[in-house]
Amino acid sequence: MPLQTLCLAALLAATTGAFAILHAEWPQILGPTRNLTYTGPFAPAASFKKLWSRPIGEGFAAPIVSQGRLVIFHRQNSQERIDSLDPATGKEQWSFAYPTGYRDDFGFSEGPRGTPASDGARVYTYGAEGTLSCVNLKTGARVWQLDARKEFGIRKEYFGTGCSPLVDDGRVLMNIGGVDKGAGIVALDKLTGKLLWKALTHESGYASPVAATIGGARHALFFTREGLVDADPATGRVRFAERWRARMAASVNAAVPVVVGDEVLVTSSYNTGAALWKIAGDKATLVWTSDDAISAHYATPVYHNGHLYGFHGRQEEGQELRCIEWKTGKVKWNVPGLKAGTVTLAAAGTHLLVLRENGELLVAPATPKGFQPSQQVRVSESPVVRAYPALSAGRLFVRSEDTLSAWKID
Repeated sequence: MPLQTLCLAALLAATTGAFAILHAEWPQILGPTRNLTYTGPFAPAASFKKLWSRPIGEGFAAPIVSQGRLVIFHRQNSQERIDSLDPATGKEQWSFAYPTGYRDDFGFSEGPRGTPASDGARVYTYGAEGTLSCVNLKTGARVWQLDARKEFGIRKEYFGTGCSPLVDDGRVLMNIGGVDKGAGIVALDKLTGKLLWKALTHESGYASPVAATIGGARHALFFTREGLVDADPATGRVRFAERWRARMAASVNAAVPVVVGDEVLVTSSYNTGAALWKIAGDKATLVWTSDDAISAHYATPVYHNGHLYGFHGRQEEGQELRCIEWKTGKVKWNVPGLKAGTVTLAAAGTHLLVLRENGELLVAPATPKGFQPSQQVRVSESPVVRAYPALSAGRLFVRSEDTLSAWKID
């Protein structure tokens, strides 16, 4: 065989392998690149087939998929548990547990809020009262564990702790809120849990960080309770901090920053709304702000072809699903009456998967021309579905308040 043919075959094999791995992974909150986009097999017109379901404990942590393992983080009785399951059957492979005494002051779930993250060898979780754990993905054996209350002096906040860990180039980045110890944001060594750097005295809120390469440099973007923070993930040097705090004390910032090129958008509820900044070096220039564009209470909106799709308004007051123009914040369409939910992009970016809190899934083309669902499927019988779904290898995984289920979608 000619050398050129061999090289081409090797390139195709490597590309195909990477393609297969990418579509089989949903290793963290919001998917492989934290942008709520699933690029794997999905047939918008196909019938959804339920594969299995199993009871689980309390919490709002979303499932993840890494290296052929489905990981769920939940609470059963007085323990927080990390369970590894077979994605095809739901059968348990291993379980790791530790005690918890968290009590919710407002009567909500007392299980974990933060979604696990995996680097392919380990799983990282952050419990409702501040226990940060690292376990071996294959065996469930503990690698390291720390109590953020003792290490960083974190406070309970309104609904416990809720940041989902971000693993980036050997570091675990956390929006952790260690106000009294100058540890509003931190980076830990992913192998040992050792503190690498800490910065600021911001409270944490509930938004998880995201990392992006902008202008040739790596940026870690945090939406703390005070606003948008850009830090060098290697050193912790804060490039800028732009205030964008909810207008009332009893409030949270919860949506993950949305990064598109050299621009980043944050959105919050409580008469606050959205703000779009353009980043250049150590400076952020405000492009636009509007409370009438999109005010996300807890669910991160998704970007596609110059538009943003997501839920607007307070969860308890009834939200509206809408599409806005990225560059201007102009509302292109608005659908009231769906209450709260999450939005994920699938089918090579052509369709929206709108998962409502009532367990109903709506499938619709992703277009600024209007919202016209082509399918309406009930994927959970439980009345409260607040966790993001996970999508992997033609399967949809849905976590409700007491059940985890799997659906065939290809």
